[in-house]
Amino acid sequence: MTLIPYRLSIGAVSAFLLLFTAALATSCGGQAPQSSNTTPPSTSPTYQLVWSDEFSGPDGSAPDATKWAIQTGGNGWGNHELEYYTTRPQNVQVQSGNLVITAVKEDYTGPDGVSQHYTSARMQTKGLFSQQYGRFEARIKIPKGQGMWPAFWMLGNNIDTAGWPACGEIDIMENIGKEPSIVHGTLHAPGYPPAGYTAAYTLPSGAFSDDFHVFAVEWEPQQLRIYVDGNLYGTYTQSGSPSPTNWPFSTQPFFLLLNLAVGGDWPGAPDASTQFPQQMLVDYVKVYQKQ
Repeated sequence: MTLIPYRLSIGAVSAFLLLFTAALATSCGGQAPQSSNTTPPSTSPTYQLVWSDEFSGPDGSAPDATKWAIQTGGNGWGNHELEYYTTRPQNVQVQSGNLVITAVKEDYTGPDGVSQHYTSARMQTKGLFSQQYGRFEARIKIPKGQGMWPAFWMLGNNIDTAGWPACGEIDIMENIGKEPSIVHGTLHAPGYPPAGYTAAYTLPSGAFSDDFHVFAVEWEPQQLRIYVDGNLYGTYTQSGSPSPTNWPFSTQPFFLLLNLAVGGDWPGAPDASTQFPQQMLVDYVKVYQKQ
C-alpha cells in the first residue's frame, strides 16, 4: 500500500492443480522476483502461533483496541486517495466473526476540516504489535469495482524517524478493483522502481471477491515468499532485488496494516460502474514465529 497451518497437496490430481495454478501466476510492474515453482508453504510444526485476531467480539463492536489502532484522515495518504478514513461503525466494525471495513460514497468533512466524497477505514498494529521474521497470514474476502484498493501489508517500525520508503514496506496482498482476478505482492525500499519489487497471482477462474482467500508471507532474513491459498507465486531475495544495498527487511520488526482505499494513483477513481457500499471482510489475522 500496506504467519499458518497449511494445505499440502495429496495425489496426482492436487499436484496437477498446483502446477496449473502456478502457470497462471504472472509478474507485473517494477522488477519481478525470481520465478517460483509450486513449492507449498512450510508444514505447520515449523511455526508457532504468537499473535492473532479472529474478530470474535460482539456484533457492531469496534476492533480490539489492544491489537489495532484505527487511523483517521483524508489527506490522500501519499497516493492521492479519495477517501476519508474514520473510526465510525459504518466504516469499521466486527460483524459475525469478521472484521468489516466498509467504503461508503458520501460527502464527509473530518474534524481537521478536510472533505472527501468517500469514507472508509484503515487500521494498524503500530505501537501494539510488531515482529521481525515469521509467517504473517490473513483470510480475507475483498471487494471489486473500479477504484477499489484493498490491502493487507506491513511497514518497518522506524517509519517515523527514517520515513518511507527507507523503513521498508511489505505488501502481502493488494488488489485494484478493475483486476478482479489478480492480486499483487510487493516490496518497497529505497532505490526500487515506483511499482516495487513485485509479482502477481491470477486466479484460475472467478474473482477474489467471490469468496475468502488466504494471503500470506513467509519472511526470513534474506528471503521473503508470498502465497495465495498455499500457492507460492513470488520469492524475493536481497541479491535479486532492484537495489541489493537497500534491504530494510533484515534490520527491524514490522507492524501490520489493513485498509480499503478508494481511488488513488494506481487504481484510479471510481466510475459509474462502481457500486457502493463496498466491503472488505477479514476472517482472521495470524502471526507465527519459526521454530
